Amino acid sequence: MALLETPPSVTRDDEENRYEIRVADVLAGYAEFEPDGHGRLRFTHTEIDPAFRGRGLATDLVAESLADVAGRGEEVEPLCPFVASYLKENDVPGLTVHWPLVEDLGSTDPDTEDS
Repeated sequence: MALLETPPSVTRDDEENRYEIRVADVLAGYAEFEPDGHGRLRFTHTEIDPAFRGRGLATDLVAESLADVAGRGEEVEPLCPFVASYLKENDVPGLTVHWPLVEDLGSTDPDTEDS
């Protein structure tokens, strides 16, 4: 099966504090978070490898990550502009969102974000 034909998989890596998206076992991107120790994750950065951009993987990554967070009963604070943008346009059943101040948010492009 070709690399592009392999469905992506999203997993949580608590040692690295991030969700990872892989295509054919190749790391294609990640969404970093900071746990606050009280059941809230602050999503801080989303990045997709240049070789995998333009395929909707950032959206897949964020959608599956947030669904997993909701399923674990955790809450989210979207500091990453891409995650914030996703949450403004999509409902994630069971997810509690704590919105940061608007000035804390920057660009919503996960390919150019450097925070």
